[in-house]
Amino acid sequence: MHLHFPAGVQQSIGRLRAGVDRLVGRLWETLSDRYKPSTTARAIMTTVEEAVDFVPVDTSDIDRWLGVPVAVPQQKDPFSTLDIRRYAEAVQNVNRLHYDDAYAEGSRFGRIVAPQSYFGGGSGTGARPAVQGRIAGSHMLFGGDEFWFYGPRVYPEDLLRQDAMAFDYRVTNTSFAGPTVFSRGDTTYVNQNGEFVAKQRSTAIRYLVENAKRLSSLSNLVDEPAWSDQDLEGFQELQEAYIDSIIALGHEKRLFASVKVGDTLPTEVIGPHTIQSFTSEKRAGVTEAWGSAWTPVDLDHTVDVGFTSSMSRDQQRVDKNPILGNGLLYGGARGHTQPRYAQEIGMPRGYGYGATMGAWCTDYLSNWGGEWSFVRHARTRYTSPALTGDVTLITGEVTETFLRDCSGKPTARVKYEMTARQTGAVMASGVAEIELPEE
Repeated sequence: MHLHFPAGVQQSIGRLRAGVDRLVGRLWETLSDRYKPSTTARAIMTTVEEAVDFVPVDTSDIDRWLGVPVAVPQQKDPFSTLDIRRYAEAVQNVNRLHYDDAYAEGSRFGRIVAPQSYFGGGSGTGARPAVQGRIAGSHMLFGGDEFWFYGPRVYPEDLLRQDAMAFDYRVTNTSFAGPTVFSRGDTTYVNQNGEFVAKQRSTAIRYLVENAKRLSSLSNLVDEPAWSDQDLEGFQELQEAYIDSIIALGHEKRLFASVKVGDTLPTEVIGPHTIQSFTSEKRAGVTEAWGSAWTPVDLDHTVDVGFTSSMSRDQQRVDKNPILGNGLLYGGARGHTQPRYAQEIGMPRGYGYGATMGAWCTDYLSNWGGEWSFVRHARTRYTSPALTGDVTLITGEVTETFLRDCSGKPTARVKYEMTARQTGAVMASGVAEIELPEE
């Protein structure tokens, strides 16, 4: 049973939980140096000392939200098999467990199961609690995600509830937009049985649009790369080789004893990305359709986060005309698929979603481990966006094998990296722990 407390009690509990979580988080970051992004992975993260006259960023409204449970949209209807199929197609997860009835029936699950990355899909997964408090003239990008997976898998007919709160923030000078806020927010996913499915700690990069325009750090990326037919055929061959690796494992177990330090994971190829593929990613969210979500009325949230006028929306008008609530056409998400608006917020052209990058990474790890494995924890930093025309490569390597202290379960630690094929830029990097069967 999932307990629901009055708003005042929830706020007190939330602040206490946030304080404990921050202490644990600081301890983790102090004691562990296993997760360090490479120096090439700093397209947005790099600090700058340039003599640029920056507009100061005002974070005064963020503090009051830290540790406070916030209202986020909740799904009304249980997941359908079609929801899961549509999501797998949108994020290009080619594992047949997630869309093929006959194949899934022969698996340990006995039916179609959602990818571990699935909590309802959509471009904003986990972002809402990381974007609390108003910063005038700002926009946001995803900066990273950390996931703790607790055990229950998601199936058709499941219904998840999201409990969310702002966690912490810091201000860092970046080459993308000068003084930039890195704010983190937590979302806990609980199923209809009261079981905790996962916890997501999402990082939002909140920056002033005017500062990003002054630096114009991505202005050299306005033009899409041109791929020849030979290039495109080569990408498809690499994709098929990756699919072959999944087929080869099939329903068998990837045993712990068979995994060695230094083992490399097969390369996954995603792309070229297009406006159409970015649209599919967003439309895969179960709360994207009109009337598909409800928002708790006993919790508050930041209604106006301070986006520029062209990226904002008038909720009163949306209540009357739902077309105006379509984020790809109007409002904060339109820059993903409309280059004009992308350039208005300092991006060079249409760009993808951080939430999808997180899904690509989780699915890549899970597909390698196979259906008898379980991704227990993954921490990913996003450092460069997927742009229209880009091709994304994901690679990984086993860096450690061990028995988990708390459970004794055999585990492989894998470091992984996402790069842009055309430039070699690191788009994301991270470390994950994947539990594997012993026999």
